[in-house]
Amino acid sequence: MPHVTVRFFALYAELAGRETTRIAVPATATVSDVLAQVRESVPGARALPARPLAAVNLRQVKLDARVKDGDEVALLPPLSGG
Repeated sequence: MPHVTVRFFALYAELAGRETTRIAVPATATVSDVLAQVRESVPGARALPARPLAAVNLRQVKLDARVKDGDEVALLPPLSGG
């Protein structure tokens, strides 16, 4: 079964109580599937928004983007400036 590394940044790392986790995903998984699996396996991650910004291997993607074994999925809170 494929595995991906999930990185949490800023507030999302605080919610999850960690900066990274590694999860098993189905061969046809999308970023949305990864997010669902993270919500189930990391208790604090249940508080993540329904549609966070995401990147796969440092490239911003939509939640329907496919992931494959060894990918790194980053979940990024919205940035604000001022």
